[in-house]
Amino acid sequence: MQPNTDIIVDLREESNFAFGELYKNYFKSINHFVLNNNGSTSDAEDIFQDTMLVLVQKLRQDDFQLSASIKTYIMAIAKHLWLNKLRTSYRETELTDLHDHKFYEEITLSIEHEKTYWDKLQFYMTKITDHCSRLMHDMFFKNKPIEQIQKEHGYSSKHNAQNQKHKCVEQIRKVKEQEEKK
Repeated sequence: MQPNTDIIVDLREESNFAFGELYKNYFKSINHFVLNNNGSTSDAEDIFQDTMLVLVQKLRQDDFQLSASIKTYIMAIAKHLWLNKLRTSYRETELTDLHDHKFYEEITLSIEHEKTYWDKLQFYMTKITDHCSRLMHDMFFKNKPIEQIQKEHGYSSKHNAQNQKHKCVEQIRKVKEQEEKK
């Protein structure tokens, strides 16, 4: 993958290479999110395209500065678009309606929230057992299917892998609660 600055320059010029790279690197995550939130791959493709339109429009603004990684920014836009679509009960929204000032404020807040969330989660991950940290990383950061996790971690069944996931999530929850008391 090209560095963020090269991708941004290519996107401003509407380079097919840049769009291809972004699709190759981020569509799977968007598809995973949409599928897990009552959508289809077709919906994810639409959301990805709308995300690219929003991203390019934003990049063309003179005062725009990318304050997060391109992945965080793309995922925040995609999540916002999909959740907005769900909220409006699948009512088709004109893309032009999405580009008002409020829309961009919501995207910025979503990015800041996501950055804060990931920073906190990464901190919590350092406070749990190494085994749980590896398991959580495989499940949530690498989006590995449960069957692959079962095999790689040596669990006898998917049920055992799910139980271990639950125990690890509980470790994170306890660390979070302890940190919030401080």
